Amino acid sequence: MKKAFAVIAVAVGIASGTLIAQRPTASPAPYFPERFDWQHKKPAEVGMDPALVDQAIQTALASETQGPKDMVLFLQNSFGKEPFDAIVGPVKDRGGASGLITRHGYIVAEWGDPKRVDITNSVTKTFLTTVVGLAWQRGLIRDVNDYARDYMPPHVDLFEAEHNQKIKWDHLLRQTSDWSGTLWGKPDWGDRPEGQKAEEWQNRKMYEPGTHYKYNDVRVNVMALAALQVWRRPLPEVLNEYIMEPIGASSTWRWYGYDNSWVEIDGRKVQSVSGGGHWGGGMFINSYDMARFGYLFLRNGKWKDKTLVSEKWIQMARTPGVANEGYGYANWFLNTKKKALPSAPESVVYFEGNGANIIYIDWDNDVVAVLRWVRGGGAFNDIVGKMLASLKPMSTAAGQR
Repeated sequence: MKKAFAVIAVAVGIASGTLIAQRPTASPAPYFPERFDWQHKKPAEVGMDPALVDQAIQTALASETQGPKDMVLFLQNSFGKEPFDAIVGPVKDRGGASGLITRHGYIVAEWGDPKRVDITNSVTKTFLTTVVGLAWQRGLIRDVNDYARDYMPPHVDLFEAEHNQKIKWDHLLRQTSDWSGTLWGKPDWGDRPEGQKAEEWQNRKMYEPGTHYKYNDVRVNVMALAALQVWRRPLPEVLNEYIMEPIGASSTWRWYGYDNSWVEIDGRKVQSVSGGGHWGGGMFINSYDMARFGYLFLRNGKWKDKTLVSEKWIQMARTPGVANEGYGYANWFLNTKKKALPSAPESVVYFEGNGANIIYIDWDNDVVAVLRWVRGGGAFNDIVGKMLASLKPMSTAAGQR
């Protein structure tokens, strides 16, 4: 009789729509490492095949860049014979191949000397665009499609020349500004000069801002100086307060400019930092701090219960520009149509600097990896391919997260 009543009750419940559907089990909150305690897990604990992870590590070690350890020689050899190749910022001899892999936030592998603080070259650009993004978040920059000249104080003539007046923040961020001039003793045409003769360099073809992509450190340094004028305080201070301190980074990283890149801001002598290590300077940082920075973006700008970087800004940074489908904001390299990394999902991004120094961010597989002093291109793709292959035998683990 009781069973009959139970059946009737269920039937009534269905008819009246009062039954509550069973709720799915909530996913566990993402793990975030504390400042001095980044937990390790064995690869198998996060759904990775240990043998295949080891293959990725051995490939990374075997793929160390062939450039010299002497960083002055390394930098000058990297760019060929440039007319203004003098090193004007700090340098130090580089380390060997090193790095680490994280999954679900936990360190599952590390090799080399990940504690070593090394120049990171153009990964610096990603720290710079993040600082510009922080200015945008706080309303110091109203719109990235505003003209940069409208944000400069009267005595700063970065954008006063007729050609440069059309440059918008978006152009600076995407390396499509075609800014023309000389900054810190380096003319724009002196960075990776096009053509064979000096007269071709100095009389280069001019492009309408926003229409032509050209990787150019002089123009990135222009963005750094423009951002300094907006913030009115040293950019490393901004980065430390809003990003590096909240994510628990170490106290060992340093962001440098050049010997001659000092300016006066409201009576204070401030160094305008560089966006890379092309002529020395830029970001000097260890692999753990690089991984924390990458993990912040894997979590879409959130760290624990705080949003540090706007998710909208991240979406903007991941959107390719019209002049280069494989590049977002500097230095957000995209895997559009899987051209850059055939072994990886199209959705991944990576921050890359000369050397190569790389932060790999993979939302689909919940992976962040840092690779330092490995050959880029095919070697990078091979390392990533082996790393992701380690997920396939235990692919259900990702779906259970």
